[in-house]
Amino acid sequence: MQRSKAESYVGFCIKAGKLTCGFNAVEQTKKDVFLLLLCESASENAKKSARALMARFGCRMLLCESGRLEALTGRPNCKLAAVRDRNLANAIISVTDDHFREYAGGNE
Repeated sequence: MQRSKAESYVGFCIKAGKLTCGFNAVEQTKKDVFLLLLCESASENAKKSARALMARFGCRMLLCESGRLEALTGRPNCKLAAVRDRNLANAIISVTDDHFREYAGGNE
């Protein structure tokens, strides 16, 4: 299976150490979060928490296809990840595809 450009950029984030995985780790991050990646299989409470984090950091959020975020990060049951590099976040947003879509909130 060939990776999309967005998935490749997420891989670059991991290699550069600029991706924080998991709700607890993201909540403990103080600054420099430019993009949140949320798994679409996350519970409604998790989505509500992610919206609060999105407002706190003033960043955008992309919804990832179910199971896709786990596969990309290599972490089982990963529901949220934070991109901490502005250029990589902008690159991921600019090449969103069928596996990633902008999260506007609510029941999607």
